[in-house]
Amino acid sequence: MEFWSHDACLLHDTGPGHPERPERLIAVCEALRDAFPDVPWREAPRATRGQLLRVHDASLLATVLDTHSPNRVHVDADTVLSPASAEAALRAAGAAVAATEAVLHGRTQRAFCAVRPPGHHATRDIAMGFCLFDSIAVAAAHACDEGGLERVAIVDFDVHHGNGTQAIFEHDPRVLFLSSHQSPLYPDTGYPEERGDGNIHNAMLRPGAGGDAFRATWRDVLLPELDAFRPQLVLVSAGFDAHWRDPLAQLQLQAEDYAWVTDEIVAIAERHARGRIVSMLEGGYDLDALRESSVAHVAALIAD
Repeated sequence: MEFWSHDACLLHDTGPGHPERPERLIAVCEALRDAFPDVPWREAPRATRGQLLRVHDASLLATVLDTHSPNRVHVDADTVLSPASAEAALRAAGAAVAATEAVLHGRTQRAFCAVRPPGHHATRDIAMGFCLFDSIAVAAAHACDEGGLERVAIVDFDVHHGNGTQAIFEHDPRVLFLSSHQSPLYPDTGYPEERGDGNIHNAMLRPGAGGDAFRATWRDVLLPELDAFRPQLVLVSAGFDAHWRDPLAQLQLQAEDYAWVTDEIVAIAERHARGRIVSMLEGGYDLDALRESSVAHVAALIAD
């Protein structure tokens, strides 16, 4: 197991009162260091332009990397560029690529990337939903194009639908995208009839749904699709904002539910992918919930 992060991710300044704040990452890193003192931490490199251009248009790279202002600039109502944001976004995507490389080359079987900004809402050409680059998409494309993999699965249990990841891969059969998410809720995508080329599987959870509904959805709907796909690598968009404490949604999960779904993902990865998993921090906006849930998730990744 390896952890990947970079101090630059703390300098992405979203402004006073913004839920996607540096304290989130501090909470996760402190909790993981305390719980798993023997797991090594790696410093994330910057993603290269070539790695980013596999999934993003040059226009988005220009927006994120070439917006030079001494002040914060709003890309939309919720998505902010500060003077340090480009570096944070490059390191977050770079962590995803470097962790994927480490797993594919056999240096470690599993990795968790403790980074921000999150990524799964960023589309090919639009930064949105707190996200600048879609880091997990960058990792998946790298695994296919550089690693030569034919079947890469992305598992997304963030409370918000990963619309950007879905849009990037909906016509790429090398990548399977599986998502459970609250509906109705931002970004109002992820309906079951959104199937892409048959490689997209969405399951909606109603506000107030708890662990029983979440587990049933994964056990009966999504995990069978993951197993049938026989992934050679599993990537996880690990958002912890379906936790009952989270202020931005209304699901009622507990840390044990994240441990359960991670156990199930690990079992499938062991069957088909030599156990290879790279997990990326996505959402989660209550600090206590982030601490508990990230530790439960990583403990399940390490357990075997």
